[in-house]
Amino acid sequence: MNRHRRSAVALRHVAFEDLGLLSSVLDRAGWDVAFCEAAIDDLAHPSIEHADLLIVLGGPIGVYEAEAYPFLTREIQLLERRLKQERPTLGICLGAQLMAKALGARVHAGSIKEIGWGKITLTEQGATTCLAPLAEDSAAVLHWHGDTFDLPNGAMRLASNTHYENQAFSFGRNALALQFHLEADPRQLEEWYVGHALELSAAGIPVTQLRAATASVASGLQDRANRIFGRWVHALD
Repeated sequence: MNRHRRSAVALRHVAFEDLGLLSSVLDRAGWDVAFCEAAIDDLAHPSIEHADLLIVLGGPIGVYEAEAYPFLTREIQLLERRLKQERPTLGICLGAQLMAKALGARVHAGSIKEIGWGKITLTEQGATTCLAPLAEDSAAVLHWHGDTFDLPNGAMRLASNTHYENQAFSFGRNALALQFHLEADPRQLEEWYVGHALELSAAGIPVTQLRAATASVASGLQDRANRIFGRWVHALD
């Protein structure tokens, strides 16, 4: 008899920022994943609205740019409904910022642009969660953002770093927001280097430097993603 597989929808903002290392974790855990293109698809469609899990991925625009990108308003409204109902929701980078906005927090341009690999510091609460492997000496996460957010009321801060106090938070039983990229697949990052070429140039970050940094941490990324995301999805209601 086949085990029942649950439905997950990934909201994608640009084609090359997808599930990466998270894809195999979800497949092994029994989730069927469909992609939704946030800018053009009907975000109120029942298949999205009622998905067992919603994953909101990253992208190169700001939450506060809804006048230029009206779909952001619909995305925030979708998140407001899910979070109010405590339905399983994961936000990554822009996705985390959209979750913060949906919970009533301010999202704004940060003091510096963070692009590259680095460590984060878990809070006391964060060390007891699925993020615990990020306390390991070898743990590094990929930062690729210039915006940040205030901690929403009722949320629990899980991680910080030198530049930004809010790097991860949880809300209720089933919502996790990550400002950084645990899902980034080293091989697929070659597409990011092309897609974000202008941003990298403006930030003065040579692609060769970023590629070398990726190679130095690549070997442990899949195992860490398996442990972190695996623990989180298995604990979902």
